[in-house]
Amino acid sequence: MREFGLLKAILLLPLAGAIWNGFFGKWVQRRFGEKPISIVATAAAAGSFLVSLVSVLALRSADGALADRIYTWFSAGDLSVPVALLLDPLSSVMILVVTGVGSLIHVYSIGYMHGDGGYYRYFAFLNLFLFSMLTLVLGDNILLLFVGWEGVGLCSYLLIGFWFTDREKAAAGMKAFLTNRIGDLGFIVGVFALWWLFAGKGVHSLAFADMARSIRLIEGETVLGAPALAFIGIALFVGAAGKSAQIPLYVWLPDAMAGPTPVSALIHAATMVTAGVYMIARMHFLYTLAPAALAVVAIVGAATALFAATIGIAQTDIKKVLAYSTVSQLGYMMIGVGVGAYAAGIFHLMTHAFFKACLFLSAGSVIHAMGGEQDIRKMGGLRKKMPLTFLSMFLATLAIAGIPGFSGFFSKDEILWNAWAGPHGHPLLWAAGALGAGITAFYMFRLVFLAFFGECRASEETKHHLHESPRVVTTPLLALAALSVAGGWVGIPEALGGKSRFHHFLAGVFSPGGAHGEAIAHGEQAVHASRSLEYLLMAASVLIALGGIALAHRLYLARPDLPGRIVSRARLLHRIVENKYYVDEIYRATVIRFVLVLSRALRVFDDFVVDGVVNLSGWVVRIVALVSGWFDNTFVDGLVNAVSNGTIALGARARRLQTGAVQSYVIAVFAGILLLVLLYMGLSGRA
Repeated sequence: MREFGLLKAILLLPLAGAIWNGFFGKWVQRRFGEKPISIVATAAAAGSFLVSLVSVLALRSADGALADRIYTWFSAGDLSVPVALLLDPLSSVMILVVTGVGSLIHVYSIGYMHGDGGYYRYFAFLNLFLFSMLTLVLGDNILLLFVGWEGVGLCSYLLIGFWFTDREKAAAGMKAFLTNRIGDLGFIVGVFALWWLFAGKGVHSLAFADMARSIRLIEGETVLGAPALAFIGIALFVGAAGKSAQIPLYVWLPDAMAGPTPVSALIHAATMVTAGVYMIARMHFLYTLAPAALAVVAIVGAATALFAATIGIAQTDIKKVLAYSTVSQLGYMMIGVGVGAYAAGIFHLMTHAFFKACLFLSAGSVIHAMGGEQDIRKMGGLRKKMPLTFLSMFLATLAIAGIPGFSGFFSKDEILWNAWAGPHGHPLLWAAGALGAGITAFYMFRLVFLAFFGECRASEETKHHLHESPRVVTTPLLALAALSVAGGWVGIPEALGGKSRFHHFLAGVFSPGGAHGEAIAHGEQAVHASRSLEYLLMAASVLIALGGIALAHRLYLARPDLPGRIVSRARLLHRIVENKYYVDEIYRATVIRFVLVLSRALRVFDDFVVDGVVNLSGWVVRIVALVSGWFDNTFVDGLVNAVSNGTIALGARARRLQTGAVQSYVIAVFAGILLLVLLYMGLSGRA
């Protein structure tokens, strides 16, 4: 590992853009218009991407990693936490995805957000989002990761609720923020347990490299009676479930559609939702020694992948369809890291960023052309009016469906293979993933067929204004479409004649133990299974996906009357799925109601008990003060005043002796002498 001072520039460029537009953007926009705002923000993002490229190229000549120690953040006893950055193969993949996709979204936003009164604010938040995510992935210790973790949570709140004058959109931002706070509680518990256990073993560092070297020191420890590593792994996963929208904390992500469409693309593709997957991959040294925690991750991931896919079937809002596809795809990533195939999980994270950003931005182009309409039932025939948007969305849909040759095929198949044949895999995990893939192919092509094929079902006014989006919008679309096709070619497996370059690149991070470790990184250590089994599973998953596409074609192109007939026969089931299994309603009736009742009870307790005790204490103090004041005024002050008054009276009387007449003084002297003589004579006579 060698020092590389350029790393800080990756963070500082978007931070500078956020500060400039945040403090001066309103004045600049009013004085000079939108152009300077977008130039500063986009240049900051693109500059960060270029510095990331230079840094990744420099990584090739380094000994596995580059570091940039900026300063010591704080010290507490023996614990010293630096602000230090780490660039290794894992973080290099992440920064290229974050800055690359983020830059394209910035370019797209120039056209999409044109005319919005909060233009400067939008770009300031967008730059801040990149800064927070880059802090998360470049931090060399878990506390700095947590700073970025909270930063992306804050930025998601600001951007989802960007149009905060709309109460529904503001509520969506608050929902995302509060749901993630629940997950963050688990993350904090996990970090505290790590610090406590390591400190007990004399390890006073939370840097990832130091924890990896010392992890076996706490392997046999327990926390609350549970194995320490399993406890910490599950606690950290609770945080990951919040950020990466896993059951039961996924409910915020579909509502994140309330923000501008480019924000949805950034959150769903390149930033916030990938944070949980990245964190588990970064903490691989802990999870590898905690198979129980890995099992929880894989099972929850499989359940989420299948559950969210079924919800996507019945959604009619184009952005909601994509939102549930994101939840489902995140489940696949969790299956990957949950079965120990960390490289496969990160590979799918990367390819998903390409095709999901393309899908969301294509949806934004459609919504813009449709005058804000998002219901796919009111679209149709758009491929003729919007050929570039259609081409982009079609290619990205082929990728997410897992069609061979496209990026999603290679990453999804890698996960499914490890879910079956990996050391922590199980056929049920493969079955859930394969079924979810078929459902994904079905509802994604349902979206494409309804929106782009057939006759246009929009109003005549909307039809009249339909047109392709401007070049500033379509250029990022085509770039992302190209990545949706070719982005997975870096990970073509050896079974298909490739060299698994992506997995070899990450092998040193996840398994620094040489050739055997490299095999672990891309799953070949699994079970010495035959190559024929791999081909069989691959063919099965592709056939399932093709079956989903064929079914969508029959229902929405060949026989468009069938969906209505099916719904009429299975009305109850359709209503349940359409309403997302009533999970939000169940939460409102149970968790939210309980919290509201508890809050009211606490308010009553505060008003009548806490405030009562405080007020009673105040009254007691006031009464004591009154009694004390009366005693002081009556007795203490009375005695003092009596002495002073007596002294004054005595002085007044004594003053009368001082008349100033000399003859009076002479008479008094003689009288005194006479009195003394008489007194003496009297005493002498008695004697």
